Amino acid sequence: MTSPTHTPAPSTDQRGTNGSAQPVSIERAHETLQRIAGNMEQVLVGKTSVVRTALVTLLAEGHLLVEDVPGVGKTSLAKALARSIDCTASRIQFTPDLLPSDITGVSVYNRQHESFEFRGGPVFANVVVGDEINRASPKTQSALLECMEENQVTVDGASYPLEQPFMVIATQNPAEMEGTYALPEAQRDRFTTRVSIGYPDRQAELAMLDEHSASDPLDKLSPVTDGPEVESLLHTVRAVHLGEDIRRYAIDLVTATRKLKELRLGASPRSTLHLVRAARAQAALFGREFVVPDDVRAVAVPVLAHRLVLTGEAHATRHSAAELVEGLLRQVTVPRGDQTERR
Repeated sequence: MTSPTHTPAPSTDQRGTNGSAQPVSIERAHETLQRIAGNMEQVLVGKTSVVRTALVTLLAEGHLLVEDVPGVGKTSLAKALARSIDCTASRIQFTPDLLPSDITGVSVYNRQHESFEFRGGPVFANVVVGDEINRASPKTQSALLECMEENQVTVDGASYPLEQPFMVIATQNPAEMEGTYALPEAQRDRFTTRVSIGYPDRQAELAMLDEHSASDPLDKLSPVTDGPEVESLLHTVRAVHLGEDIRRYAIDLVTATRKLKELRLGASPRSTLHLVRAARAQAALFGREFVVPDDVRAVAVPVLAHRLVLTGEAHATRHSAAELVEGLLRQVTVPRGDQTERR
């Protein structure tokens, strides 16, 4: 585990007189996000859509689950995003013997003061990279539940707030692989999005051999923004206009998952909130001050698929949650009207 680094001082143009973060223009937000994306794509060659999903998750004030087979760049994606932002970052290697206190911290007795004092764990950072999260026991995995939902840690009856912005980027191998524990439904529901990187195409793999075989591209990666600017971007995203028709469309999509006969458990109300936050972030990523239906459609699979629990029959017939969400996108009526116009 690595210790969090020092947080840079807020810049004066991003902070108000009272020290709170101030929103930036949508044009500046778009420019900053393009810089971060370009920086990350130096490491993840040919994975533009994966990088965009990671940035959408950051802007939605959420957490990202990266699930795929070993060796395709899951940890590299997490590290590339963390290193593109000049803020505190820490890494947790999840193992079967990892304890909850190894993540959240522990109260230690101070003989000099004759009292217990809290020493925070690696979760006290802006970006927390959890590597192979499903190799730890369910008890240890659950240590992140409060952190991800309430942005705080409670130890021995006392609560400690986490740094802002705060994002967990967790990687995991497929559940059928040896030495893994399936993430509980409550844990998966805390992740705003799930993404699979997949194998690179031929040209991307050739480029990777040319550029990455001699050295690790992460070693050359420099920050292109900092924590205070990211916090300002979050304020900008919160102000992106979400029309009434778009709200209803998001609810219709989520409600439709609860009626599918292939599912034992549909999407939760929390997923509706995550869906509209991600749609706002998607709009900001493309430089728009308002959400259109295509923004909701673009984030629906990453936001909803990992929350769905298939029935045994659906598993037997090789249905996938992503395919079911894609089917709903074709079935649920897309709104048409003034929701695509500026406020």
